[in-house]
Amino acid sequence: MGCTFSIRRAGSDDLFAIAECLQKAFAPFRDLYTADAYSDTVPNTEAIERRLLSMKIYVAVTDTNELVGTISCNSVNAGEGHLRGMAVDPAWQGCGIGQELLTTAESTLAKDGCSVISLDTTAPLERAIRFYEGNGFQRTGKVTDFFGMPLYEYAKKIIL
Repeated sequence: MGCTFSIRRAGSDDLFAIAECLQKAFAPFRDLYTADAYSDTVPNTEAIERRLLSMKIYVAVTDTNELVGTISCNSVNAGEGHLRGMAVDPAWQGCGIGQELLTTAESTLAKDGCSVISLDTTAPLERAIRFYEGNGFQRTGKVTDFFGMPLYEYAKKIIL
C-alpha cells in the first residue's frame, strides 16, 4: 500500500464509507466509551446524513476512491469554528492523512471568517490529543459530560 490520497468534499454517496471509516478508527476504544458516547462518536449513516446538512465533511480517498479518512467542520457562531468526527483508517495512519484533513478544515473555517477553532475529545484518545496539541490546540479548561464520560474542549486561534 502506498500513501497516495487526495482530499475532497464528501457527498451523500459517501455516507456508508464515512461510517465504516469512523467504526474502524474508533473500534480499539469501544470498551473505554459508554455505549451512548460511542454511538455519538461512531454515528450511523442517517446521523452522518444529518451532519452533512449542517457541517462541511471532508474525506481522504485513494486513487481507487477508497475512503480512508474524514473530518467535519462548521462555523458555530461569529468567529468560532468547530471540528468533529476526525478519523483515519488504521491501515492508513502514518501517511499524513490526519494532517491534510486538519489543514483542509482549518483553511475552510478561516475562509468562513473563523479566528478560533474548537474541538472536543476524550481521555482515551491519547494519540489524537498529542496530534492536536502538536498542531497548536490547547485545553481550554472546559469539561462537559459526554454521555457519562468527560469531554475535554481544545481550541486554537487561527490567523485570517
